[in-house]
Amino acid sequence: MPQQARVTSLEALSAFRAYLIVYLGQARPALEEIGADVLRTRLWIENDQRAHWEGQLRRCTKELEQAQEALFSARLSQLGHETAAQQMAVHRAKRTVEEAQMKLRLVKKWQREFDGRVQPLVKQVEKLHTVFSNDMVQAVTFLTKAINTLAAYSQGGSPASPVAAALQDAVRPESPESATEKGELK
Repeated sequence: MPQQARVTSLEALSAFRAYLIVYLGQARPALEEIGADVLRTRLWIENDQRAHWEGQLRRCTKELEQAQEALFSARLSQLGHETAAQQMAVHRAKRTVEEAQMKLRLVKKWQREFDGRVQPLVKQVEKLHTVFSNDMVQAVTFLTKAINTLAAYSQGGSPASPVAAALQDAVRPESPESATEKGELK
């Protein structure tokens, strides 16, 4: 007599399947959120930040021009004696213009380099999303079938797989009644 397999923990297999389903339910939205964050960041760099720092540069340049005009007027009215406050205003305006130019250069640099730095990582996330959407769904289906098959086996029944059912039908001799039902005997 062949030995029977000992199926002792269908609950563990069922619990693993349940945890896998929960994990997939949480992981897929997280990966989709990553893709959305990458897109939002790209748009933020390309549109929002560039427009912001271009506007800041225009505003700072205008303030520098006004400070230089005030300094020039003070020089003319005082015959060459500008005030310290006007000098400091010009220096402060120059620093803000330089800072705005530097920030704008950084934004343009990130705009050029963003895809090159981010795309390899995005491809990895997309591969993982594909694994979760396809392979893990098949794994859950396989686990479900395995649990059902093992449950039937442990209860003394036959495995529920189509191969096992076909083997049982091939080995079992047909009765005349079942042959009549199939239309083979008349």
